[in-house]
Amino acid sequence: MNGPELLATHAGILRTRVGACWPGTRAVFRGHDLHRDLHNADWLELYLFGITGRRFTPQQVKLLHGIWVLTSYPDARIWNNRVAALAGSSRSSPVLGLSAALAVSEARIYGGGPGLRAIDFFQRAGKAVASGQTLRDFIAGELKSRHIYGYGRPIDSCDERLPWLADLAREQGLDQGPHFKMAHEVETILLEMGKTNLHMNYAGMTAALGADLGLTPREFHLFRVPMFLAGMPPCWVEATEKPAGTLFPIPCEKIAYEGVPTRLWQGRIA
Repeated sequence: MNGPELLATHAGILRTRVGACWPGTRAVFRGHDLHRDLHNADWLELYLFGITGRRFTPQQVKLLHGIWVLTSYPDARIWNNRVAALAGSSRSSPVLGLSAALAVSEARIYGGGPGLRAIDFFQRAGKAVASGQTLRDFIAGELKSRHIYGYGRPIDSCDERLPWLADLAREQGLDQGPHFKMAHEVETILLEMGKTNLHMNYAGMTAALGADLGLTPREFHLFRVPMFLAGMPPCWVEATEKPAGTLFPIPCEKIAYEGVPTRLWQGRIA
């Protein structure tokens, strides 16, 4: 079927398996009546059901809630929170500010990028080990061509969130999955290889837990979207309570300019 023929089969109709609404009557969410069947659902549970089409246990939902909670830092100095705070300082709307802050949360080397690459690493490592390759050999091969995401942190190699998340996983009986165990083994191997700065970070632990819950990289990526959100509104609110434009002002003398030097312009009288 060529392009025009394919488009013609979709013209004037939406074919969907995820749901639809009939204003004044009902709304269907993945085959369930949203108001009759799902009105008591936890919001995150509903969010995950929409992404995956699967239902999660209360213990799994508790763990996934914790992943969001433990990284909700209301610090306007953090890269994505700064966008939200600057929006408040410039008197932009909260929707625009928070949307922009979420957008920059997908940064390649921090935020959403490392988590996506970390879960891909763990799933590929799991397949390699299952096929007979040692984890150490797999890691050595990875290091020859790429960075192993989920390990290393530029500011401080100690990630203060990990003990709390590990405790939560243990409390929920979800700390015995193969990828979670592998994540710790990878850290040990990296340190033994002399990579002393490559301790596990939050992206690594959350990706391992996500893999053990059966999330695909795409599903894990979508799950992570609001992960920093709770820390953003406080930054926006506080910025709006201060005089406009006073958040992180930079005096001209603090700017290191290395361009064309000052020039004198010769006026010409006609």
